[in-house]
Amino acid sequence: MEPCRIRVAQEQDAGALLKIYAPYVEKTAVTFEYTVPGAEEFAGRIARTLQKYPYLLAERAGQIVGYAYAGPFHARAAYDWAVETSVYVRQDQRKMGTGRALYHALEDVLRMQNILNVNACIAYQEGEDETLTHDSVLFHRRMGYRLVGEFFQCGYKFGRWYNMVWMEKHLGPHPDHPMDAAPFPRIRAQAEAWLNAGR
Repeated sequence: MEPCRIRVAQEQDAGALLKIYAPYVEKTAVTFEYTVPGAEEFAGRIARTLQKYPYLLAERAGQIVGYAYAGPFHARAAYDWAVETSVYVRQDQRKMGTGRALYHALEDVLRMQNILNVNACIAYQEGEDETLTHDSVLFHRRMGYRLVGEFFQCGYKFGRWYNMVWMEKHLGPHPDHPMDAAPFPRIRAQAEAWLNAGR
């Protein structure tokens, strides 16, 4: 199988990324969003993310097959070293290592920013159905995340209630005096060189 090429997303990629995201909105509870955003709104999300955090995509055989990005865990300054992560893979490319490649690259870039904690907010239910499986929890566990909390019946979609779990991973030790968390634009050139070199 051809390996993924990981690069930084651009606003022009919004249409291709939306095609990946739309089925998750329309057919699953993986995202609690009800309506597929428009291309302009999605491009704006990419641009806003890149002002501070990485937004990466994976290409295989010249086609975009997945994407991952980080966002603020909380707005308060004390949380600067923690982020929330998200990953979406084209449904016909799942279980092919795409998500793993994206998360490894995302973690590498976040370390360049001196980020120490990565957190994932994941929809969850005890059983599985056509809208939600345990795949995301299992994926994050394989990536080294641990379960740190669960909120019950906090999300409503498709006429039913869903729980939400938080999973967390530490990217490095937590010193008494951590280095400043760098915004992504400050380390973008370094990150792109790292990605282009195949990490």
